[in-house]
Amino acid sequence: MHVFIDMSNNQRNNHKWYILGLSAISSTFVTGIPISCLPVLFEEIERDLHISRVQTGTIWGIANAAAIFVGLLGGYLGDRFGVRKVLITACILVGVTGALRGLSDSFFILAVTIFLNGLVRAVVPISVTKLILTWFKGRYLGIANSVGAMGMGLGLMLGPMISATIISPWLGGWRNVLFFYGALSAAAGLLWFLVGKGFTPVESVTTNTPQISIRNTLPKLIRNKAIWLAGLTLMFRMGGIQGMTGYLPLFLREQGWSVADASHALSLFYAMSTIFVIPIAALSDKIGRRKSIMLTGLTVVAISFGILPIVGNVWVWALMAVSGLFMDSVMSIVLTMMLESEGIEASNSGMALGLIFTITPLGSFIAPPLGNSMASINPGLPFFFWAAISAVAVLFLSFMKETGWRKRKALENSNRQPSSAL
Repeated sequence: MHVFIDMSNNQRNNHKWYILGLSAISSTFVTGIPISCLPVLFEEIERDLHISRVQTGTIWGIANAAAIFVGLLGGYLGDRFGVRKVLITACILVGVTGALRGLSDSFFILAVTIFLNGLVRAVVPISVTKLILTWFKGRYLGIANSVGAMGMGLGLMLGPMISATIISPWLGGWRNVLFFYGALSAAAGLLWFLVGKGFTPVESVTTNTPQISIRNTLPKLIRNKAIWLAGLTLMFRMGGIQGMTGYLPLFLREQGWSVADASHALSLFYAMSTIFVIPIAALSDKIGRRKSIMLTGLTVVAISFGILPIVGNVWVWALMAVSGLFMDSVMSIVLTMMLESEGIEASNSGMALGLIFTITPLGSFIAPPLGNSMASINPGLPFFFWAAISAVAVLFLSFMKETGWRKRKALENSNRQPSSAL
């Protein structure tokens, strides 16, 4: 149960849009830009630190693998102490560790600083998603989640678009780019401190409000099939995307593309996701079907990755646009399906999301270096590998139960029907 201190219904309705806006800003400047800038900076980093292509893939995998170790803890902290406090701390720490990446003078130091940055950065999307669930419930939860995903998509798009072609020449190299983005992340934490105060719902202090306990809650969540299916779907989906996005600019440069064109091709992938994440989520809300839309999206992504290395330059742009349509919408809608599943409530949603974000990064960690290692055999072979694991995501999603409102309405109507006499 939640109560809102000194707020009328109209004030709550207004404040929730501020919360949604802050969530989108955090997704852009804390979760998105600081990580998506790396692929287009890898050429500078490889040259400066004298690291190999497989080491580059390892670094790119480590960037998200850290979430394996803090996903569950991040969800618990949000359930136990409130997401606003967690977001303030996490955003500032993302800024500090993000800036530390710029001090690296070897592969090992860069890997360590990127891992530390990933540890705290992984807490942000968990907290943002829980916060959106707290303020937006029911039929429009999918759209609200997609706004947060759009913020991340905007950051993922801007990172490769401006980092190598604008920010790096302007600031004087990849190190200063990482310092700059670290400052932006810390500023987002300050924004939560200054603006977010008073907007967060406060847990009622009545005796009816249970205290969240990992020991009591975790075993129930671990037995929840929806969490595992969603987690495995996103694990293989993220593995394919993480591998492709980290390798694409390097692959295109070796095919004779300019720095700007290679960077903009990756930006197009993220841009299409940013543009279409809300319309696709709105469509899933309108027709009351989430699963069928996501199955279509994941299938399109798998096919696009598979044919990308065998088509001409013009078709690369088309495939980036088509596969990008579903990048963020898959994440937001699959998470929405999990949150709408039986056994998931507002009180344990943080830990449920923590489990998801513990499972998902395994694919992001393993797929990039494994795929990159195949480039020595054939430069296009990594894309076939990432297409294959994207297809596995389709398989796991097919076992998830539909949670759209049409499905729920049909179940409610069936429950109202009197049982026939035997």
